[in-house]
Formats: sequence, structure tokens, C-alpha cells
Amino acid sequence: MTRRRYDAIFFDLFDTLVHFDRERLPQIDVGGRTIRSTAGCLHALLQPHAPSISLAQCYEALAASWKEAERLRAIDHREVGAPERFRDFFGRLEVEHATLSPHLASVLIEAHKAELSKAASFPPHYGPLLRRLAAHYRLAVVSNLEAAGVLPLFAAVIVSDAVGWRKPRPDIFRSALVATGADAARTLFVGDRPAIDVEGAHRVGMDAAWVNPAREPLPEGIAPPEYEIGDLADLEPILGLT
Repeated sequence: MTRRRYDAIFFDLFDTLVHFDRERLPQIDVGGRTIRSTAGCLHALLQPHAPSISLAQCYEALAASWKEAERLRAIDHREVGAPERFRDFFGRLEVEHATLSPHLASVLIEAHKAELSKAASFPPHYGPLLRRLAAHYRLAVVSNLEAAGVLPLFAAVIVSDAVGWRKPRPDIFRSALVATGADAARTLFVGDRPAIDVEGAHRVGMDAAWVNPAREPLPEGIAPPEYEIGDLADLEPILGLT
């Protein structure tokens, strides 16, 4: 195999750099159902300000606001950020911002993110791998989601909330190129979703490595990635570092 020369490697976050396990989210009981959700911690924070709101109402409003955000995102890949989602959340609960403490929305958003981050795990062998890669390449994270605790090995962390657009829109990939000073033709993008990561990278002229541990077939209509790997450790032989 002829190795391509790269100056930069960009990564997707969830299910590429970190693994998200919904079973690690807090457990709540709603209407006789056991559910994994951040709604319990949000409800506890909201109670002193709006004691009439039940846990079930809180959960249903949170779920509905997320579904609405996903509907809007599907139209043109515009990002619907946390502040907008939580305005929808409060609206569904019929809670006016004026009745809340000035910083409550921010407190709830941070609590929500903190609970999500607890459900994310970072495989132990990725740390040494990324340190080896950082010695040779500019590294960046390009993500549709935020997460706490990203390692300080990355030249840039580009999050869709800040850019305003989600993958596979070229805007978010180009933001990473600008932030790192990298050339798309000499950048490898690593991600687990063909329609978002592989196709998005190809749109801006990057090569792509598809993380596909289950060896799923490539969806119809998507150009094959330059590489298909089962684990990030497979990057080292591709890059000639072993």
C-alpha cells in the first residue's frame, strides 16, 4: 500500500475518540418505566424555582425539545445549540424566563453536559496513541457534540455549537482547517459515521478513515473511505509509525 503523507489528523469525538454508553446515564422512573436520562438532575435543580413541575413533565419536555432540535438539524444541518434547546424546554414546561434566577438556564445546561460526559469513556490505549500522533501531526477534534475533559493534545477543538453548523456541512470541517492551518489535501479525517464523517471529509478534499469495528457494509451512494479501521490503533501502520 502506498502511504499518503499527512500533516494533520482530525477526529470525530463520540464513538471515535470516546465511547458513549447510555446505560451509564442516571436512571429515573417515569410512569412505571425505567429510563436513562439527565432529566432527574434537571428536575432537582428546577424544583426550588418551579415546584409544581413533576419529574415526568421534565422528562417529556426534555425529550420533546431534543426531537425538535433533531428535526431542525435534519433540514440543512444547522446546529441547534444548547441555549436554543433549553429555551424550547422551558417553553414546553410553560416556565417563563422571568420567573427563573438569572443563571438557572446556564446551570441546567452545564448539569446536563456533566451527566452526559459521565457516560462517555476514553479507551486507555488511546492516550499513548494520541501522544505519539501529536509528535508528528497537528491534531483536531471536529464534533457535533460537546464533551468535557478533551485532552490538551489537540491544536483545535471545533464544536458545532460554536460554528453554527453540523457535520457533514463543509463549514465545520473548514473551521478546523483554518484553526490548525492545515491543508485539506494533507489532512486525514477519522470518524465512525460514513454519511457524516466520511462524506463530509470528502466534500472538503480530505482523506477519510472510517472506524468500523463491526465491519458494517458501506451505505449505498457513499464513496469509499481511503481507509477502514477497527480501532484507532490501526492508524499507526497506515501512517507508517510502526
